[in-house]
Amino acid sequence: MLEKVKHINLPKVEDARGNLSIIEENINVPFTIKRAYWIYDVPGGEKRFGHAFKKQHEFIVALSGSFDVILNDGTEEKIYPLNRSYYGIYIPNLIWRRIENFSTNSVAMVLSSSKYDESDYIEDYDEYIEYLKRQK
Repeated sequence: MLEKVKHINLPKVEDARGNLSIIEENINVPFTIKRAYWIYDVPGGEKRFGHAFKKQHEFIVALSGSFDVILNDGTEEKIYPLNRSYYGIYIPNLIWRRIENFSTNSVAMVLSSSKYDESDYIEDYDEYIEYLKRQK
């Protein structure tokens, strides 16, 4: 399922006064955006523990600093370093993800395809593997 993950380059408008990048739903992010949140003030080198979503899709971009998004589909794991604000990673549903190696003062912005729904989260990796088996 990791073949469904997409590294997406965002438009970058360069200017001597500063650069600008654009995110538009259903154009460079392949879903309608229902929620946005950001992760910040994570101590350097720390990690955010993993989870997967049954339905929700996400797009993650490093607005500042850097971190690694580690994705796992139950059979394969891949690391996606994010360290520029003009590209991000699209994560479809049913992909286990965790975020590690935050640099000091980094900001991760996450765009979601759905509003917060606690029942959509799978927060235990063994439960995730069992859920995947039931989907086949």
